Amino acid sequence: MITLADVQAAARRIAPFVRRTPLFRVALPPLPELALKLDTLQLSGSFKARGAFARLTLLDADERRAGLVTASGGNHGIAVACAAREAGVPATVFVPRSVHPAKAERIRRYGARLEVAGTVWDEANLAALAHAAAAGATYVHPFADPAVAAGQGTTALEILADAPEVDTILVAIGGGGLASGVAVAATALKPGIRIVGVEPTGAPTLHASLAAGAVVTLPAITTRVPTLAAGRTDERVFALLRDRLDRVVLIEDSDMEAAARLLWDEAGIAADLSGAAAVAAVLAGAYRPAPGERVAAIVCGAGADGISAAAAAGP
Repeated sequence: MITLADVQAAARRIAPFVRRTPLFRVALPPLPELALKLDTLQLSGSFKARGAFARLTLLDADERRAGLVTASGGNHGIAVACAAREAGVPATVFVPRSVHPAKAERIRRYGARLEVAGTVWDEANLAALAHAAAAGATYVHPFADPAVAAGQGTTALEILADAPEVDTILVAIGGGGLASGVAVAATALKPGIRIVGVEPTGAPTLHASLAAGAVVTLPAITTRVPTLAAGRTDERVFALLRDRLDRVVLIEDSDMEAAARLLWDEAGIAADLSGAAAVAAVLAGAYRPAPGERVAAIVCGAGADGISAAAAAGP
């Protein structure tokens, strides 16, 4: 699907447009010290800007005029809308009814046309594909587009440039685009590094596929986190991750809520639930670092989930 060279090429293309986000080393009681890759500070509020700009920078003049179409649980749609606005390109974003209202509003605010279709991402995606075919627009897949996955992989280039000693990278998985890019780049640069995927128990897309030895479609999605609610991954993503992931661990939605609140209370980091997933894996004990293990967790998306939880708890 992609190689290290693809990720490095994407890094060069997107450098003028995205931010190089910090790696923040912190101990969050009761957790051990973690290195947090803060893509909460990325343009558009998540790592998704990397992939959106990586795809946009490959469009020719005719494709730019025809515009972009995508489907998203929230963050990818925001990033595509943001990139399209920066380039003066029209964009249409399909979202499921479960999308967070604040994320839907941000898509509109960036100037994209917002369409609501279906109850989960997979249903919104079918509508997006049909619209792209009818309109002659470029469809931007959130995780199965090689250019997008290569853009997401630039996250790993920055992690290992700032902390080459890292033994393990924890990464949230929705469809698998971020994990794909990170796994390709990190394992090529540092053979033996562990890449651990994190999925909600209510959408264990890759976990179930790895157990079955082939891509499976989940019979139901019960997670309340739409950005991690893909019912099926892509065959190329599965083949790539099957050979590069150390494992996939599962967490509850409540674990992400607790981690988002901890990030806000202890470090002032405003992460959405998917952004808190990698930290949640350690907090909930789904992943237990060995003594001395140097772990980097990608805090992949911003949001007010932790702030809201802290406010609800009161002083």
